[in-house]
Amino acid sequence: MTLVSDGGVSLAWTRTGRGDWGATAASWNWSVDQSVPATDLRRKGGDDRNISIYFVFLPEADANAMEGANIRQLNNNPNVRILQYVWGGNHARGSIQNSPYAPGQGANVILRAAGTGSNSENVNLANDFAAAFGGAPGALVGIAVSGDSDDTGTAIRASISNFAVR
Repeated sequence: MTLVSDGGVSLAWTRTGRGDWGATAASWNWSVDQSVPATDLRRKGGDDRNISIYFVFLPEADANAMEGANIRQLNNNPNVRILQYVWGGNHARGSIQNSPYAPGQGANVILRAAGTGSNSENVNLANDFAAAFGGAPGALVGIAVSGDSDDTGTAIRASISNFAVR
């Protein structure tokens, strides 16, 4: 998947199949050829980042009841929790920041500060979920990818490959 952003923000979203609901880990390769500047990801309206990969979780009972729901419907569920793995910002690797857009429901897990390069990632969704929210993650019902350069009016050129959940 290639991401290009020129002073904008975009999100590509997909639901996961029931076979992926129990996923507790993920891996991918990503690269950034053109980066946004480092920003404070805790600040609404000033939180540009090169790439965010969102993992959307619900308790299994909610997942069953909302099977087929779109992203807006899921976001309206107070039990939804979203882990966002981020390449961008000015925070230390491994730090977890509450999302200013979904307090208590969204958390940014910083994997890379703003900048260019290529990297491979392996994440433990269950451990990161417990660190961000406490408890077990429940069902992985969706995954999204986003690029965000609207606040700084800059450009992003990036890509993600070899994405897998397990």
